[in-house]
Amino acid sequence: MKRIVWMGIGVAIGVIAFRKVSQAQSSLGPEGLNRAVGRLADGVYDFADAVRAGMRERETDLRTALGIESAELVRR
Repeated sequence: MKRIVWMGIGVAIGVIAFRKVSQAQSSLGPEGLNRAVGRLADGVYDFADAVRAGMRERETDLRTALGIESAELVRR
């Protein structure tokens, strides 16, 4: 009976190890690398867009506070 239990435990560990190795291979292959780089690039673009939006908002606030918003609109 003990041998069957230990064999079951060994099989379970083998299956878990096989799954982990398969996941690691798929994430380290060319497709996995492309996905990782794509996600990183998307994150950088999203961050840059958020920074630009914040800069525009802050510039508008500063122009309004300094009273130069109307002068800019007249010159254009």
